Amino acid sequence: MRAYKLHGVHSPFVFDLYHHVLHHTGHFPAYTYVEALRDNLLNDERQLQVTDFGAGSRSINLKARKVKDIARTSAKPAKYGQLLFRLVNHFQPKTILELGTSLGLTSSYLAEARKNSRIYTFEGCPNIAQVARENFRKQGYSNITLVEGNIDETLEQQLQKVEQLDFAFLDGNHRYEPTLRYFEHCLSKSHENTVLVLDDIYWSAEMKRAWQEVKRHPQVRQTVDLYFVGLVFFRKQQPKEYFTLYY
Repeated sequence: MRAYKLHGVHSPFVFDLYHHVLHHTGHFPAYTYVEALRDNLLNDERQLQVTDFGAGSRSINLKARKVKDIARTSAKPAKYGQLLFRLVNHFQPKTILELGTSLGLTSSYLAEARKNSRIYTFEGCPNIAQVARENFRKQGYSNITLVEGNIDETLEQQLQKVEQLDFAFLDGNHRYEPTLRYFEHCLSKSHENTVLVLDDIYWSAEMKRAWQEVKRHPQVRQTVDLYFVGLVFFRKQQPKEYFTLYY
């Protein structure tokens, strides 16, 4: 209810982002390609034993889940996968982090958007990670490295191996303390043009609190609240501003 549409945006940077990226209505061939993978997963009857290190799923709380159910309840909807595709396509990052691989649908959108990027995606459950790897092979992605294990143990170690971080999608744990810790880890390799995307910023009271903390961080210059996701920018030449936009 507090969201602005395009006429309410006065920042040239955010105005351009809103017009050319957030509300871009054109079609990219990658959309069809990745959504064909989703269709296959929604019909996959295989059952997996699931290890969940995060806050879990609100829809399914079982240790054994079918692939099709994970695709239906845990994978990001096409609308948001395609938003991430457009963000990467627009900013052209070289090094991308994704916290929370799941079955690899969002990873596929990231890989399609910039095929010569280096993507590091993190998944805690070995069985889900195995399905994601199968999908990456089928899709022909050679620029994705899947880091398996508890993100609490793997993220900082992996970040030490990269020179800088250009884009990150944080969807690994929907709790306050881990979310802020992952954010701080990413800050250690971020720069002025880094783009961070936080998922499910209103998923719970803890996530709402984490989002407010991120907004107040002294290194954060602009945030864009799209309700289901929040965009974070560090552009020093821009004033510190918070935007809540209709999406």
